[in-house]
Amino acid sequence: MPDGDSAALDPMHALDLEIERLGIECDVATRMAFSSYLDLIQEWNQRAGLTAISKSTEVVRRLFSESIALLVALRGAQLLPTDEAVRVADLGPGGGFPGLPMRLIAPGLQLVLIESKGRRCEFLETVVANLGLANVLVVNERAEDAGRDEALRESFDLVVARAVAPLPVLVEYALPLLRAGGVLATPKGSRAAEELAEARGAIEALGGVALEAVPLSIPEGAPPQQVLLVQRDSDLNDRYPRRAGMPSKRPLA
Repeated sequence: MPDGDSAALDPMHALDLEIERLGIECDVATRMAFSSYLDLIQEWNQRAGLTAISKSTEVVRRLFSESIALLVALRGAQLLPTDEAVRVADLGPGGGFPGLPMRLIAPGLQLVLIESKGRRCEFLETVVANLGLANVLVVNERAEDAGRDEALRESFDLVVARAVAPLPVLVEYALPLLRAGGVLATPKGSRAAEELAEARGAIEALGGVALEAVPLSIPEGAPPQQVLLVQRDSDLNDRYPRRAGMPSKRPLA
């Protein structure tokens, strides 16, 4: 087995170590899909602005691993059953995080990637086509517009989002997409408790309730995170989401 120094130079070995750490099964075909995905990120990153992380091994350790860790956390919280189809929206995925790594590990997910930037959508569509991913749709819309889209509104079991917006804003983006009983799951760092407190008004206005947060198993040396969970448990007010730009300009208090 390569030592730590050589592992740092071999992104696929880094992926093997992270998959082993997280206790996930990954067959040869899935591993090859991750390798192809990584190659496409390196090819497209500069022109599509996918991620500020440039080293392949760090893409694996931070973006791939943390996305898979979210899948593991949601399964552990019994919010992502393995024996039934789950409809998942990923808001603002950029290079496809966390949704695409989750989908590679869990092929049963019915994934919709909602991304406002056209060039990033081109990249995501290229990944989906090159990897032959079934039941994955790329939607080029702002989150506020997606929440008003009849094909998307109140249709998802789960919404995931990574580093998209502060929680009061994200709640207004995400809860209109959720069916009653559906859950928003978003990893947050050191300000998690503060964001949750700040989002109380938005959660109430959107008919939600905060669930107990769950820990995120992250790679060694990465900043600690936990997964904040908000469930939509009552009727959705027709006024939400507000028009594009308003949730971030005037977050609900």
